[in-house]
Amino acid sequence: MTATPAPGRSALDTLLATLTLEPLEDNLFRGPKSNEGWQRVYGGLVLSQSLVAAALTVDPTRTIHSLHGYFLLAGDPKREIIYDSERIRDGGSFTTRRVRAIQHGQAIFSMSASFHKTEDGFQHQSAMPEVPSPESLPSAKDLMTGMMANLPENMSAYWRREHPIDVRIVDPSRYISRRPQAAAQSLWLKANGTLPDSPYLHQAVLAYASDFTLLDTALIAHGKLLFDSDVQLASLDHAMWFHRSFRADDWLLYVQDSPSADGARAFCRGSVFDREGRLIASVAQEGLMRRRETAFMLK
Repeated sequence: MTATPAPGRSALDTLLATLTLEPLEDNLFRGPKSNEGWQRVYGGLVLSQSLVAAALTVDPTRTIHSLHGYFLLAGDPKREIIYDSERIRDGGSFTTRRVRAIQHGQAIFSMSASFHKTEDGFQHQSAMPEVPSPESLPSAKDLMTGMMANLPENMSAYWRREHPIDVRIVDPSRYISRRPQAAAQSLWLKANGTLPDSPYLHQAVLAYASDFTLLDTALIAHGKLLFDSDVQLASLDHAMWFHRSFRADDWLLYVQDSPSADGARAFCRGSVFDREGRLIASVAQEGLMRRRETAFMLK
């Protein structure tokens, strides 16, 4: 969940630059290279750029309420990504788009997204759990710096860098002890700076952040960490539902759990609340989770 800053540019500014797509033709856009230092493109970046590509073809008075995406091939971080946003339907209340992310002539990601005009209706929601405030918790960078001896070197190097998303981990015990625990975690997150007022940009930033820790939640049940060399993780799909308006540059609580893992696949889900306790988004993902000694790379 990092965007390597260009000289003189913050990590958040770098992320916003990657979310600024270049129009090539009607419904066709090009996304900048990620420059994130990964061997493959971070899934949250493809997800967020696809959301932007869909939103750029939709009446701005309508906002995205759901997206469902499939990761098809590992993205090449050395190449830009082409986004083809297909106009499936423009209805009286709902607008539907289908987006393909393309590299080397092949689709690496496919997403369907639905947009809805603003309407009044019934209201209810789940309650936000009681957790410490973000101000009472150390930043993830400060927290990880204090326990570098317990972390793999690649994970230590990751947390030493600047990140576009500020993260506050509610319970860091899994990083101190490798004992298996309940597959659940909560963290506060927000953009590491002020964002423009565009609603779809706030949704794109949340989509970007939502992919990084979600599948990692399944590892808690096995005493493993995201950067462990004997584990292979890869997102297979990602779904989001946006329930209420929000700002991604104010604190959001991301409550995650993994109810199942089997057959080298893990299922994870998340609920996102704002500081007032409003449920603003729900997330679900299935991912590949293999032991490295029997792993092979997806083709």
